Amino acid sequence: MNLIEFFLEPLSYDFMVRALATTLIASIVCAVLSCWLVLIGWSLMGDAVSHAVLPGVVLAYIVGAPFALGAVIFGFLAVALIGAVRDTSRVKEDAAIGIVFTTLFALGLVLISVTPSQTDLNHIIFGNLLGVSWADLIQVIILGAITFTILVTKRRDFTLYAFDPTHAHAIGLNPKILGAALLGLLALTAVVALQAVGVILVVAMLIIPGATAYLLTDRFGRMLVIAPVISAACAVVGLYLSYYLDTASGGMVVLAQGAVFALVYLFSPRHGLIGTRIMSTRRRRALASAQ
Repeated sequence: MNLIEFFLEPLSYDFMVRALATTLIASIVCAVLSCWLVLIGWSLMGDAVSHAVLPGVVLAYIVGAPFALGAVIFGFLAVALIGAVRDTSRVKEDAAIGIVFTTLFALGLVLISVTPSQTDLNHIIFGNLLGVSWADLIQVIILGAITFTILVTKRRDFTLYAFDPTHAHAIGLNPKILGAALLGLLALTAVVALQAVGVILVVAMLIIPGATAYLLTDRFGRMLVIAPVISAACAVVGLYLSYYLDTASGGMVVLAQGAVFALVYLFSPRHGLIGTRIMSTRRRRALASAQ
C-alpha cells in the first residue's frame, strides 16, 4: 500500500467521510472555545456543563425536540444550581461543581436506562462517530457554524471579559451577559462534540487544545489559530489510526490530543519542561562563545 492509497482507502466509505467531517467540525469548534476556558480557568466548569447536558439531551430525544435545546437548558440549570449551592451554604465552588454535575449526569444515566428506544442511547455517553448519519452531520454543521460565528464575531469582547471583567464593565460591556453567553456556547459545543466522542470525553476536546496552545505562545490571537490547527490534525490522525488499528474512534482522537500535549509540555521552547532547559543552555553557550 502506497501513501496515496493509505489516505484514500478510508474515504472510499461514506461512514468514514461523515465521521471525518464530524470530527473536524467538532474539534475546531471545541478548540476555539477551549482557549477562553483555559484562560478564564473554567476547565472544571467545562467538565461540569459538558456532563450536565446529558439529561437535557435525553429528555429532548424523548419529546422529539432538538438536542441543542435540552443541552442549553440543562447547561444553564447546572450553572444556576452550582451558584445556588455555593452562595447559600458553606460548600465551596469546586465541591458544588462536583455535586451538581455528577448528580445531573447520574440523572441522565437513569433516564437512558428507563427510556424505551429503538436506537441505542449509549452513543450519547460514549460517542458513535462511525454511525453518524447525514442528518446528524447536518445538525453538527449548523450548530458548529452558529457557535464558531459567535465566537469569532465577539472574540474581542470575550477576550476582554477573560482578562479583565472590571474593565469590560467600565467600557459598557456586561460581564454577566458575556459569561452567560460563553456558558451557552459551551452547552452548544458539547452537543456538537457528543457525536464525536460522547459526553465522557467531551471535556478533553474542550480543554486539551487550548492548554496545548497556551504552552506554545504568549499571545491570545495566536492561541486562537494554534489550538484549532492542532485539534484538527489530531482529529485526522486519531480517526485514521482507529480505522487501521480497529480501535474506538473517539478515544483515539482524544489520545492523539493527549500525546501532542505531552510532547508540547516536555519540549515547548517557551514553557516546556525540557525545552526551556535546552533553550537556556543554548543561550548560555551563545553568550560564552560571544565573549
